[in-house]
Amino acid sequence: MATPEAARLELFTHRFAAVAREMGEQLRRTALSTNVKERLDFSCALLDAEGELVVNAPHIPVHLGALGLCVRAVSAALPLAPGDTVITNHPAYGGSHLPDVTLVTPVFGGAGLLGYVASRAHHAELGGTRPGSMPPDARTLAEEGVVLAPAYLMRRGEPRWDELEQRPRGGPWPRRAVPENLADLEAAAAANHRGREALLELGRRHGEAEVRAYMAALKEEAAARMAEALGELAGDYEARQELDDGSPLQVRIEISGRRARIDFSGSAGVHPGNLNATPAVVRSVVLYVLRLLVRRPLPLNEGLLRPVELVVPRGILNPEFGADPARAPAVVGGNVETSQRLVDTLLAALRLAACSQGTMNNVLFGTAEWGYYETICGGCGAGPGFAGASAVHSHMTNTRITDPEVLEHRYPVRLERFAIRRGSGGAGRWRGGDGAVREFVFLAPMSLSLLGQHRRQGPYGMDGGAPGLAARQRLIRAAGEEQALGAAWGGEVKTGDRLVVETPGGGGWGRPAPPPGDGGDGDGPP
Repeated sequence: MATPEAARLELFTHRFAAVAREMGEQLRRTALSTNVKERLDFSCALLDAEGELVVNAPHIPVHLGALGLCVRAVSAALPLAPGDTVITNHPAYGGSHLPDVTLVTPVFGGAGLLGYVASRAHHAELGGTRPGSMPPDARTLAEEGVVLAPAYLMRRGEPRWDELEQRPRGGPWPRRAVPENLADLEAAAAANHRGREALLELGRRHGEAEVRAYMAALKEEAAARMAEALGELAGDYEARQELDDGSPLQVRIEISGRRARIDFSGSAGVHPGNLNATPAVVRSVVLYVLRLLVRRPLPLNEGLLRPVELVVPRGILNPEFGADPARAPAVVGGNVETSQRLVDTLLAALRLAACSQGTMNNVLFGTAEWGYYETICGGCGAGPGFAGASAVHSHMTNTRITDPEVLEHRYPVRLERFAIRRGSGGAGRWRGGDGAVREFVFLAPMSLSLLGQHRRQGPYGMDGGAPGLAARQRLIRAAGEEQALGAAWGGEVKTGDRLVVETPGGGGWGRPAPPPGDGGDGDGPP
């Protein structure tokens, strides 16, 4: 039976979560861009006075686990006072990739700093060498868009929008759609204001000391449940996966007692392209996967990481950025692709499920005036006792896909087909989910960029289950010429050209039961 104290903690957990949900709804309602308003590519969270994640709304996992590191880096870089809001997208300050712009607002009550609210939204156009700000051939951070080191968007209640408006226009490849960018930032600022007021109201209603106490209690509860889960998994676990270009991702998990050491030594060095991930992205991945071990309904919060030591050596998962974006490594694919493959690696080590599609299937197109971005769903991996879901976003992404009516109304494209890719899931006692097929016809000349994974090899099966089918993508020119496209591709399309993307299926779990009468025992995976 639940104790009165446990019941109060549950009530406060829901109160905290309501703050983040209200922020998210405010952001969705007031945003302008398709990417935020329709695809819901944003996240909101509440953090305590130490800058540690307390609760999140059910938004984007790759954002949420990174927000604590971002808030702590921002608060160390700039003094924060009542009425401040700071903006950044810099990967050295807990950022993920440049399109993800974060606003951090401290919340000061009568007894000092009560906590922080933060929002992170993906801006589909933030400059860079190609429309959409995710150039597949980028080698440096500067090529990917405008870099925003931490700066005040609001200082002691005074807005600094004029300064911000000029920043996206500078640099060698400036922002292509500044008004839309500013509108989404205003929506994010409004969301942070809503979160600030909601947290202050909790303090007024229940007392700031009690609010602080239950923030701490929620983290302690998460730490205790994580330690409990680790206690059931004592041993060493290892796995290695390779990106489509052969770059290795390697992990060793050592669990002793009720603690774990997660070591990514052996992973690739700094990637020459854009598949470098930041420590904030790695933290998001680890937090997400560890949360799967806890069999209680807890929000993502950094208490889950208390019993865990992370070792992330310099390289593809922890590059150095320096002061010059023109010399810093590119990261845009690290957030969307390396993060997914890193989840694959951890799931393989812990044998929690077969591999899901392991990619976000990024599609970007646009002109000198605008950019469009979407990620395409695929198959989920099966597990012990369940089949994988078909044609859904999985793991580090949790966005919607743009409705055909909205897509065709706002952009010069026609959506010719959007369907399940039947038979693409891996066979097994429990079958992997099927991927999707999405086909566009371009109604005007524009630039097209693609970025994905699992184009070379399909997502792995487990315990005898078969892998899912690898992705395929091709461009069919208006004259009929067909061109197969690799994992990372950028080029120009003309009126009448069409793009066909077939996303990966998930891996199967367990050997299929033999047909009756062949002598097999039909008991499934050993």
